[in-house]
Amino acid sequence: MTHRTEIDLTKELVEVEHLVKYFPVRAGLMQKVVAQVQAVDDVSFTVRAGETLGMVGESGCGKTTIGRAMLRLVEPTSGSVFFEGKNILKMRGQELKEMRRNVQIIFQDPYASLDPRMPIGESVMEGLNIHGIGTRQERFDIMLATLKKVGLEDYHARRYPHEFSGGQRQRIGIARALALRPKFIVCDEPVSALDVSIQSQVLNILKDLQGEFGLTYLFIAHNLSVVEHISDRVAVMYLGKMVELTGREELFRNPLHPYTKALMSAIPIPEPGLKRDRTILKGDVPSPLHPPSGCRFHPRCPVAKDICSQQEPVFRQISADHWVSCWLYE
Repeated sequence: MTHRTEIDLTKELVEVEHLVKYFPVRAGLMQKVVAQVQAVDDVSFTVRAGETLGMVGESGCGKTTIGRAMLRLVEPTSGSVFFEGKNILKMRGQELKEMRRNVQIIFQDPYASLDPRMPIGESVMEGLNIHGIGTRQERFDIMLATLKKVGLEDYHARRYPHEFSGGQRQRIGIARALALRPKFIVCDEPVSALDVSIQSQVLNILKDLQGEFGLTYLFIAHNLSVVEHISDRVAVMYLGKMVELTGREELFRNPLHPYTKALMSAIPIPEPGLKRDRTILKGDVPSPLHPPSGCRFHPRCPVAKDICSQQEPVFRQISADHWVSCWLYE
């Protein structure tokens, strides 16, 4: 029988406060900074222990940047990220190395994240080697056990990344993240490059591992059906800002932000002849180099008011565990 780890779902494992990440744009002979790409601008949220927080939005909205900034794969411009009460952004040296045992990432492109010259067994053991966990034989045993957890066999450990299918490579990526037995994993669109039939297998592996090891996920995706399947709560991003955050059932039953409503209207109904009332957004997503004033969604919003273009709405709580950033609810 599989042992399930009991987790207190009311405890906040990760707290993100006023996270900002700007990427400088340089030009000229002296490579002076001439502009800033405002990838993430003042985003705050929490991830509770044992839950899956889904994060959705259009390409370029800042989802992946948030995940990477939380793990310091890119250095944030400002803000704070607390893991178990300690600010990750202030950690240095050995303390930072110890923290990395507990926070891992599954990348969107599994092939690009694997060394093509290294057998996948060595790739999975790499983190164990870096942190000096156990003896060589113990690390080898952990690697084999981890591969079995994701549905691979012992003989796969001797093979190279190019010998696997896309779904198998993503299982290897999950095994690499799992080998150190972390508490928190950022899943950066882990199924977006896979066939639909393989997506469900990978999602089920992630859910089973979460139940067995008490994992906490930040699950980044743009497929709302996938997010509905795996998430406990869902955060909606638009152009570097978080516009809505609530429980999965509440979001799909009662979306409040006009952008969230437009996203929901695009979900196909698996029933021939039935159609949703589509909300077609006008124009394109503005550039994060020069985001609109006020609410960043107002140029495309079907219900925008005068104040929307003048002042930025506050990300505020509307009801129990339902947050939204929109002047309609002020």
